[in-house]
Amino acid sequence: MTAMKKIKVIILGAAGRDFHNFNVVFRKDPRYNVVAFTTAQILQKHRTYPPSLAGRLYPKGIPIHPESELHYLIKKHGVDLVVFAYSDVSHEEVMHRASIALAGGTNFVLLGPRATSITTRKPLISVCAVRTGAGKSPTSRFIADYLKGRGHRVVVIRHPMPYGDLKKQAVQRFARYEDLDKHDCTIEEREEYEPHIRRGIVVYAGVDYEKILRSAERESDVIIFDGGNNDFSFYDSKRHLRIVVADPHRAGHEMLYHPGETNFRIADVIVISKVNTAPKEGIARVEDNARAVNPKAKIVRAPIEITVSDAAAIRGRKVIVVEDGPTLTHGGMKFGAGYIAAKRYGANIIDAKKHAIGSIKKAYLEYPHLEKILPAMGYTRKQVKELEKTINAADCDAIMDASPVALSRLIRTRKPIVEVEYELREKGKLAALLRKFEKNIGKPKAK
Repeated sequence: MTAMKKIKVIILGAAGRDFHNFNVVFRKDPRYNVVAFTTAQILQKHRTYPPSLAGRLYPKGIPIHPESELHYLIKKHGVDLVVFAYSDVSHEEVMHRASIALAGGTNFVLLGPRATSITTRKPLISVCAVRTGAGKSPTSRFIADYLKGRGHRVVVIRHPMPYGDLKKQAVQRFARYEDLDKHDCTIEEREEYEPHIRRGIVVYAGVDYEKILRSAERESDVIIFDGGNNDFSFYDSKRHLRIVVADPHRAGHEMLYHPGETNFRIADVIVISKVNTAPKEGIARVEDNARAVNPKAKIVRAPIEITVSDAAAIRGRKVIVVEDGPTLTHGGMKFGAGYIAAKRYGANIIDAKKHAIGSIKKAYLEYPHLEKILPAMGYTRKQVKELEKTINAADCDAIMDASPVALSRLIRTRKPIVEVEYELREKGKLAALLRKFEKNIGKPKAK
């Protein structure tokens, strides 16, 4: 008998969903031979998925190539299957990737929740979104605060952002600020972990989400999956509450981006965030779309309250506004909480783009919708230093830091930093839904 021919696979990704899909679907299945990953992130350091994570079927690991080489790789390896595995991409862009695969003669596949979800025995609340920057992180924080306040042991598992040494990042646990330094976290990682740590919430992240889940289960009564971009949950449970956040500032995007529309259609609860700053017609359009494609979902209107640490320092003064990086870049937003706060207090926003250097300057070329505001980018130490130099070159009276991370811990500046905080303040319908879900968690254990 001749050996069965293996199905040759390429996985298109961005260091997150791609690795997870491989680990869950392909790693132990001898029918497949994953010949390569491709990456859409030019700043990614690693160029091989290491053998320690790839498993015994891949003793040399798996090479990672730029996505621009996809057509060449399909031809070189005689690929049978291209798997698309990253998020916050327009439906049109997804189909461009599909067309490249089909033009190469191969099949194009999207793997869904049933194939890629790992089951937990714990109650699970997944907090996902329709776009990056929709308000998912404030929603996750609201839920974690609520459940902790009710006496439950809460653990957050954050969507992966493994930009460093993959071998060291299989399972990461963050409980103290020192853990951020221990794991050499980027600004993008710190933005997601710091706010939870500040609240006394343990956060897990990394690469191997089976091992991550089993570790988190041992110290939790309930797990919150804090999604990244607009990806769907890596986990499922018989006791699963699916909360999805939509952004009325980008009304209609809930039907235009992958896999945000998937989230929108499967949500148990749709939180329409930023209703205190969004146009009424945007809110109405999101609600209409929700009722059309997911009429069973509960709809919650939720304001995002924006506060500043020192209003007097910015009122009528020249300021440089630093916003959450991913929200502005691939999230496509032209402004964030910092811009809104600056306008509220009559600050004069200087044009940060004029002072940008290095990779920060390149970001403005790659994302031409950005104008005066500055994305808090820091994927590498060099980029953090470029961010620092850009800020210090600005002729301003104060720096408005609207990134979730405390920039004062990472950069040195001669100007005062005014912190901009934004939190979800909805106390009615969402809290009532969480109280109802608490029946699945049980009574808090006595300490």
